[in-house]
Amino acid sequence: MANPEVFLGKWCLVSSEGFDDYMKELGVNLAMRKMGSMAKPDVTISKEGDTFTVKTESTFKTSEFSFKLNEKFTEETIDGRKTETLITLGDDNVLTQVQKWDGKETTIKRKVVDGQLIVDCVMNDVKCTRVYKKA
Repeated sequence: MANPEVFLGKWCLVSSEGFDDYMKELGVNLAMRKMGSMAKPDVTISKEGDTFTVKTESTFKTSEFSFKLNEKFTEETIDGRKTETLITLGDDNVLTQVQKWDGKETTIKRKVVDGQLIVDCVMNDVKCTRVYKKA
């Protein structure tokens, strides 16, 4: 049974694999990739009514977006892309975020496993996995 409540709270990055390659695939420039690779962001996921807010904070940059499940919205990503985004929650309790822009597409899946937030980002055949622990 899907339970979006497990995602709520503040999460701190503990590990990241393939993030630079993923940012490169997204088209992020070298300077921003260097800063992005060094950043250890905290992610806070909150909910008010049926609206979720995801706030990503690091010493480098802070971004925030709000959404309702199963409703498309325009997202301004932390690297400056404007995407049409749809976020769904499957019965397997995986939060799937699909971003589309300029004929491109990336998928970000979030799940909570053993108290850790696992974030898998995929674009084309490039995959990145970031692991967060609850603060």
